[in-house]
Amino acid sequence: MLVETLVKLGGGLLATPGDLDAVLASIAKAARERRLLIVPGGGPFADAVREVDRRVGLPDEAAHWMAVLAMDQYAHLVVSRMEGGVLVSGRDEVAAALAAGRLPVLAPSRWLREADPFPYTWDVTSDSIAAWVAGALGAPRLVLVKPAGAAGSGLVDPYFPKALPASVTSTIVAADCLEALDAALRA
Repeated sequence: MLVETLVKLGGGLLATPGDLDAVLASIAKAARERRLLIVPGGGPFADAVREVDRRVGLPDEAAHWMAVLAMDQYAHLVVSRMEGGVLVSGRDEVAAALAAGRLPVLAPSRWLREADPFPYTWDVTSDSIAAWVAGALGAPRLVLVKPAGAAGSGLVDPYFPKALPASVTSTIVAADCLEALDAALRA
């Protein structure tokens, strides 16, 4: 198995100062013992796309690709804040990063351009994309890190159940529950 656990970082982590760095520290610690891959959400970068769509009405395909590029932007931010992190854009780069002892952070736009299985709708978000990537890499676990205080139903997009392969177990953890995150990353 190439990746043991795929960690999807919600873009909402940027809303509370310190949450992103605390979560990245937990991930870095777990990455010393596990083969992890980080897939970022779109966060405020995707929110900008939603706002433009609301104002001018983007075609669905344009909105989709702009939101995917928002994930790439967040990936650059994550790599800039994580020692040992390296930007990757596909399976081969993930494998090379892990072989070199680095922590891969996926900028998914190039990979998705080659094999995009998704409908162009706001019902598909980075959660579904992360689920698809986990399946494509054979990762048995997906940990979705949501903003502090996240709880209850409705934490993933409507398409997520279709995107999550049966072979992948998913866990949702709020950023303010670092012990739960550590446990999920060690599972």
